[in-house]
Amino acid sequence: MVRRHYSLPSLNALAAFEAAARHLSLTRAAGELNVTPGAVSKQVKMLEDEIGRPLFIRLHRALKLTGEGETIYRTLRETFERISQSLQSVRSDLAIRTVSIGTTTAFAQLWLMPRLGAFWNAHQDIVIDHMISDRPYDLHSPGVELRVRYGDGKFPDEHASKLFDDTIVPVASPGFAAKHRLKAAKDLVDVPLLSVEGVDWTWTTWADFLRDTGAARKRLNIRRFNSYVIALQAAQDGQGVALGWLSLVATLIAKNSLVQVTPDRMVAPHSFYVTWGSEHALSREAATLRDWLLAQAA
Repeated sequence: MVRRHYSLPSLNALAAFEAAARHLSLTRAAGELNVTPGAVSKQVKMLEDEIGRPLFIRLHRALKLTGEGETIYRTLRETFERISQSLQSVRSDLAIRTVSIGTTTAFAQLWLMPRLGAFWNAHQDIVIDHMISDRPYDLHSPGVELRVRYGDGKFPDEHASKLFDDTIVPVASPGFAAKHRLKAAKDLVDVPLLSVEGVDWTWTTWADFLRDTGAARKRLNIRRFNSYVIALQAAQDGQGVALGWLSLVATLIAKNSLVQVTPDRMVAPHSFYVTWGSEHALSREAATLRDWLLAQAA
């Protein structure tokens, strides 16, 4: 048998286990690695056999790391991140200065892009790579240095600086508002409500908003979306009323694409933050973009 110089298991097995542990899902790991779930499962089993310890507890449609699995996962994550940083550093010595940022589609389209021209004009030597996804775990792909996240500011293994708090109001197209002439939150229960659900548990729903504004509760006419951008487009097309985070819909209101349909408003339970991994220092380019984001938010 050929003896490996570092006495390591198969690198394919280690990569498959790290992806499965990070997602706690064989299916998501398989999607990332562009293989089948069965192939990921086989590699993980090979690793467990070589180590002589189970690394996962297999639950119904879910995975949970064992103590040994957690130890190995943390080591692999830190090691892969260091390798990624080293490769990025070598590349950056030979290429244009680059920084990567991960955001949701809505934040990128409605807040970041309208402002980003000012950054490019001030920092023409820095190229920004974008990871845009509405799935939170996608924003933790290797190489993504900065993330804009919505939450309570407590993000494991992340530094976080608050960009801004927010306010939520009901919005619809001018035509819809003129047709229905809504006066208060209690009137909203009688019209189609466009709701974003199933993407992020921190996202406020219509039930939350109506409870906060004291509106009478009854069966609601809800149309559900898994994309905030699409929900807002439906609102602009006159299909119903959406919840508008003012930081994101202010430009649409200014263009009269949307209007606030009642005076009711709710303080958003969470805030927007720019975050970055706590285990390594930011590159100069990432620090420049972070500071620019904070200045724009201020």
